Amino acid sequence: MVSDSNAMTTNSLISPSITSISPGGASRNIGVLASGSGSNFEAVAQAIKNRQLNAQIQVLIYNNPDAYAATRAANWDIPAVLLNHRDYKSREDFDAEIVRTLQKYNVEWVVMAGWMRIVTQVLIQAYTDKIINIHPSLLPSFKGARAIEQALASGVKIAGCTVHIVRLQVDDGPILMQAAIPILPDDTTETLHQRIQIEEHRILPAAISLAIRAE
Repeated sequence: MVSDSNAMTTNSLISPSITSISPGGASRNIGVLASGSGSNFEAVAQAIKNRQLNAQIQVLIYNNPDAYAATRAANWDIPAVLLNHRDYKSREDFDAEIVRTLQKYNVEWVVMAGWMRIVTQVLIQAYTDKIINIHPSLLPSFKGARAIEQALASGVKIAGCTVHIVRLQVDDGPILMQAAIPILPDDTTETLHQRIQIEEHRILPAAISLAIRAE
């Protein structure tokens, strides 16, 4: 891995270096999928405002009615659409409605920012190689749910997060960027999650920029 100079303040290691990624290139329309608090959604919005990412968030899609992500979207004056997965007969039907909504808002790239649903071929085929996900582990280790708990239970000494292009298999696909942090002796699930989330907010916008520039 390559150390990012700004990362040293949080004792993290990021590869590739964030400082090596330019926010230039043509602007792209992004759609964000979120299930919870939406902190990664807000990190992307802030990066766009700061001109660190040349993109525009067209819509936030959220699947839980009480997701705080919708409040964050309202604060940013970004359209938010509730698509409750419980209202659909199958994952494919749900993804088809997601695709229709993304296309309605002229979305070119999809960012899964805390999206707690397994996607199907319906969504992947509609946005082939243009769906980005962030996962709280150093993939390919600790795929799936409760990745942080898995890391703590395994006894590994380093944790982190990964941004990757989505494939049909869960938490699989080409890796765009990773950040690694040490697991401290007194870490709990909550404290480790908080420190990993700091790194998520830093690498997700940079990885999006890296992906769209390589298009």
